[in-house]
Amino acid sequence: MSKHLVAAIQFAAGIDVKANLGMVSERVAKAADRGAGLIVLPENLALMGLKETDKLEIAEIEGNGPIQDFLADLAVTWGVWIVGGSIPLRSSPGKVTASSLVFDDSGALMGRYDKIHLFDVDVPGSQEQYRESATIDAGGRPVILDSPFGKLGVTICYDLRFPELYRQMADAGVEIFAVPSAFTARTGAAHWELLLRARAVENLAYVVASGQGGLHENGRETYGNSMIVDPWGTVLARLGTEPGVAVAEIDLDSQRHYREAFPVLTHRRLDSVRYPVET
Repeated sequence: MSKHLVAAIQFAAGIDVKANLGMVSERVAKAADRGAGLIVLPENLALMGLKETDKLEIAEIEGNGPIQDFLADLAVTWGVWIVGGSIPLRSSPGKVTASSLVFDDSGALMGRYDKIHLFDVDVPGSQEQYRESATIDAGGRPVILDSPFGKLGVTICYDLRFPELYRQMADAGVEIFAVPSAFTARTGAAHWELLLRARAVENLAYVVASGQGGLHENGRETYGNSMIVDPWGTVLARLGTEPGVAVAEIDLDSQRHYREAFPVLTHRRLDSVRYPVET
């Protein structure tokens, strides 16, 4: 079967873990009711704390913790695959990893991706400053999973700005990119759609991007606009800034046709990167 329904979940997480998980549960139910078999949750799904160190208090060990149990149970209840946005897992002293855990419809953990690129930036034109590396240890490897919906590659938020990561996964046969995110309102308005469509087009892959959206209790504002993009760069489904569910059909036969008829991935001149650059 080459056609599948996939979904991106959007809401604005706050400081109450139980309330946040309740919003996740509500929207996963809506996505499953609409027929989605693969559901992508946003980054920081369980907590957007008042301070960056708040995440340390809810950090879990892989395979043991209430947030992980919740995600696994949700997958079983609705018979869906869930890309678990990101949750904090214990790492070095005083730090966590920002980890996306993928559960299949039996509740089994199929893979773990730790965010590679950490958001250490001063947002131009604003007073916003972010230093994820103060509380997060970066991951070191891409994660690619076989799934009933195609070969799946998982990234998180700021990773979106690094095309070499996506190309490496495309070279390994990835057909769908899951992109859990919490883009700021300012950077999202400038670059979110542009980057999502670029990653889809340059790799001739589907992109399922789930974002936090709205004003959070810590004063941060996230962009939302969760969307699903096809390999030709067409936005198949899109939300605004309000909580919701974006659902769209992906067609792997159509995607393979694009890659065969428009073989940009095989036309790359890798030898050119070894040539001296003229200045």
